[in-house]
Amino acid sequence: MNKIPFTNNKTKNITLKKGDYLFQAGDVNTLLYYVVSGCIQLYILDQSEERIIRFGYKGSTICALDSLITQQPTIYYLQAIRQTEVIVLSSEETTRLLNDMEGIKKLIIQFQEREIDLLTDSPILRYQRVLKRSPLLFQEVPQKYIARYLRMTAETLSRLKKLDLNQDLD
Repeated sequence: MNKIPFTNNKTKNITLKKGDYLFQAGDVNTLLYYVVSGCIQLYILDQSEERIIRFGYKGSTICALDSLITQQPTIYYLQAIRQTEVIVLSSEETTRLLNDMEGIKKLIIQFQEREIDLLTDSPILRYQRVLKRSPLLFQEVPQKYIARYLRMTAETLSRLKKLDLNQDLD
């Protein structure tokens, strides 16, 4: 079981129902969320279509990095895709973590990895990278959301999952 990295009087627990939002585009959100259970999606709207940027599931931390750093309104939506429990860090604790470069470095690296995935033109490579980097994703997140995240149909994802794609990606 993952150790919860933040549990003190500067946090609070929230339980979300499927479809509940922690924030929406236009909100200023300067908090970090640690997912205890369930699953949430961070997405943008592109011509009325959801473009999933990242998932938060058991043991992960998620936020609106743009708003967190700039203190300006975010372009993202953070929504539960099933019942989810999160620990919300206080603004004070979030600021402390931001000042700790190691704390924010991991989030920045995850966003960079996601950009690489989107720039890779092969669905097979996108699938392999995500499988290698986040194997728990396939246990925690419904397939239709993973398919949208990988920019492919659910049918394509299903076919890829049936193939033996456990090759090294060096």
